[in-house]
Amino acid sequence: MKHVQVYAKEGRYGGWPANFGLWNWGDEILCGFSASYFMKEGDPEHHMRDKTRPDEPALARSLDGGETWSIEQPPALIPPYQGGAQPTQLREPMDFTAPGFALTLRAENAHDKPTYFWFSNDRGRDWKGPFLFPMFGRKGIGARTDYLIISSKEALLFVTAAKNDGREGRPLCVRTTDGGMTWKIQGWIGDEPPGFSIMPSSVRLPGGRILTALRVNKDKQTDWIDVYASDDNGKTWREFAKPVQFRGGKSGNPPSLKRLPDGRLSITYGHRGKPYGIRATISEDDGKTWSPDIVLRDDGGAWDLGYTRDAVRKDGKMVTIYYWSPKLYAEREIVATIWKP
Repeated sequence: MKHVQVYAKEGRYGGWPANFGLWNWGDEILCGFSASYFMKEGDPEHHMRDKTRPDEPALARSLDGGETWSIEQPPALIPPYQGGAQPTQLREPMDFTAPGFALTLRAENAHDKPTYFWFSNDRGRDWKGPFLFPMFGRKGIGARTDYLIISSKEALLFVTAAKNDGREGRPLCVRTTDGGMTWKIQGWIGDEPPGFSIMPSSVRLPGGRILTALRVNKDKQTDWIDVYASDDNGKTWREFAKPVQFRGGKSGNPPSLKRLPDGRLSITYGHRGKPYGIRATISEDDGKTWSPDIVLRDDGGAWDLGYTRDAVRKDGKMVTIYYWSPKLYAEREIVATIWKP
């Protein structure tokens, strides 16, 4: 097991890779994150970032399987509400099977604002967008980046919508058959929760079943990770497993669900209870049952960490990327852990 620093900068708050997405082509890995501004005098019970300054979008790229990283900040990814280009309607269909295709989504607000999307055909070096994403009749769409490609023009996208009361959030699956020109609701993932069920991370199994892992919060005090299953391409869903029970701590953490080359499934997530750290769990039966936690590290300095995303290298090792709190009153970093499941 090896921990590699991806991004650390004085005065900055590197955060939330799960909000932006991760793509990998062999040992080339690209991961999005937020390069915010750190506020040392901030409230340690909340994210210690300066909300009066922008959360600048950034990309971390590795060409050697996560061993070394370079940072990129394409101006095209600056969202409209932070001074970027105004969104437009997509006028030509995307080709989801283009060799260097990548799609990213960013929500202005999960409660009552829209989501925008960008895409690239050259492994994230040049981005087109922002484009408007539909609201599906809801007050807000809080989309992060989670999609499954079916063909050159067909894909499923997994997002979170505002609930009927306008609060975050209820997950759903949406579908396009025309390269993203139009999107329709494919199916809601579970009933409307009393708290929230958000940030899906999805895989398709060889037999066609889709599994999606969700960050669930019942009452702002109790949280866990659920897995839902669909056997009809996302139209209907059922509760399938609970890989991570409530562990104590603060505000939960989104899962990153991945299918390994040997057919097993893994989930990584940030553990926001003491000892703070990054954990994983493995399933050997297509998600029905899950192993006890594998502790990737437990030396975090504060609860404010996690939001993992995962890539699998050619040699079968996993590269788990997350944001990290080395100390309570210290800048937040982006870190990668390289490990073998």
